[in-house]
Amino acid sequence: MTATADPAAPPPAGGGGPTTDGTGFPPDGYGMPGKPLVRGPFLFGLTGGLGVLTAIALAQMVVSSLSVIILIVVAMFLAVGLNPAVEALQRRGLARRWAITSVFAAVIVAFVLFGLAVVPPVSRQLADFVAAVPEYVRELSSHPTLRELDADYQILPQLASFVTSTLGPSLATGVVGAGLVVLDGLFTTITLLVLMLYFLGSLHTIKAYLLKLVPASRRDRTGAIAEQILGGIGGYVAGNILISVIAGVLTWVFLSIVGVEYALALALVVALTDLIPLVGATIGAVLVTGVALLGSVPAGLACAIFFVIYQQIENYVIYPRVMKRSVDVTPAVTVIAALVGGALLGIVGALLAIPVAAAIALIIREIVIPRQARS
Repeated sequence: MTATADPAAPPPAGGGGPTTDGTGFPPDGYGMPGKPLVRGPFLFGLTGGLGVLTAIALAQMVVSSLSVIILIVVAMFLAVGLNPAVEALQRRGLARRWAITSVFAAVIVAFVLFGLAVVPPVSRQLADFVAAVPEYVRELSSHPTLRELDADYQILPQLASFVTSTLGPSLATGVVGAGLVVLDGLFTTITLLVLMLYFLGSLHTIKAYLLKLVPASRRDRTGAIAEQILGGIGGYVAGNILISVIAGVLTWVFLSIVGVEYALALALVVALTDLIPLVGATIGAVLVTGVALLGSVPAGLACAIFFVIYQQIENYVIYPRVMKRSVDVTPAVTVIAALVGGALLGIVGALLAIPVAAAIALIIREIVIPRQARS
């Protein structure tokens, strides 16, 4: 006769007892776990509050590092824009490493030439102004009307006191601040170039890594759309640079014919401002026309007429022909995107807005609209 086990007896030490309690958790050396916490109002509110605090902390982190994020985005944008030039050199038989080196060297040379063309004229003008200040003061002091006013109201002593006590320290502070701004701009430019070089060298690796995050069934289509978006961005950057070069060269030729001083430096200013959508060409035209007016009224009027005619040609002939294959965006969307981007991030936002709008339009056309048609 087989003995039956007592249900009240504890399980043997070697096993054979129950593996879980009523809650589904295995027993351990610390005893059976208790019931799960009840999701009451207090726990719900605590979880929600922690979520809100986390969201606020993340928002503050983004705001605090916004300048760094913008720098990274601009570097990636420039790297994508210069990648077609690198690939063009690769198609000519050049290794990618040497193609990147050649493109990067061209960018450095462009920065150096711009500095050599703009900095010396500005420095010369400032030096001439400083050298002419004593003569200006002597002419003012010998003026009969000013001498009478000085005898009645002591203008020159008050002016000297203002210069020594107020204007001098302010100028010193301004010079120090300007020096810091120049150093900060130099550091930012070097950082931007280094990041651009890194992104340009590892662009294929970054694309391959990001595609691994996409499900395998959608990877091919996503890769094709991504290549089209990157090609559009590269075409936009190349086209924008080409339009700016055309504006700069034509401006240099015209200013040289008219006889405006510092024609090369002013042409480079026009080429740089022409990169800004919507208002960049107007800003450059106003600056150059103002400088020409200071030298000669007929030259200033000729510059104003030249820029009015050229901007019409650029807006209705050059820009559509250059951009028709790179950025497939309607003119209204282009204007709206540039305005919104400029309002959010200034000049950087205006530069990035048009290719971003083109990418969004491509995603809507290739993904959203077909999905809506199938539903």
